[in-house]
Amino acid sequence: MIGAAIRQRRQRLGMTLKDLAGVSGLSVPFLSQVERDQAMPSLVSLAQIAAALDVETGYFIGTPPPGQIVRRAEAPEHLHVGTSPVEYVRLSGSHAERRMEALYMTVPPGHASPISHREGEGFWYVLEGTLDVWVGREHFTLNAGDSTHFEQRHPYRMRNDGTAPVRVLWVGTPALL
Repeated sequence: MIGAAIRQRRQRLGMTLKDLAGVSGLSVPFLSQVERDQAMPSLVSLAQIAAALDVETGYFIGTPPPGQIVRRAEAPEHLHVGTSPVEYVRLSGSHAERRMEALYMTVPPGHASPISHREGEGFWYVLEGTLDVWVGREHFTLNAGDSTHFEQRHPYRMRNDGTAPVRVLWVGTPALL
């Protein structure tokens, strides 16, 4: 389990085993064995790995504190994406090991997003209103209770042609930074 957590954190940071070895002072073969759970690092080695991956040692052996895994309604985290008029509220926790993101989005009337694409999957669930969605060349009209789940490497966009805001739950991978 420690090995998988190390590998996931390293990959999330875009580091190779060689990069991690260079920063931590440990060898590539040793780190490879640790990531495959074929070797157990000492506390000193684990501290070197943690420092190189910019996390505390407890990241690999403990659970995140409640403040990182519970998002309270009275303390929303609003995200601002460029000049977009869409309101984004992060529903996900803030722990470093998360691999997905969940957002509550309010799309104002008349808003049309630009064409986007990114790695990973996207899941949209319309809570209220009607939302037009294009994935590749396909067009879908989603009403309250409808959802779409797709690979986001395909170009996609959305538009609210209605007169009221559309409320959407978006869940996707990878997590936003």
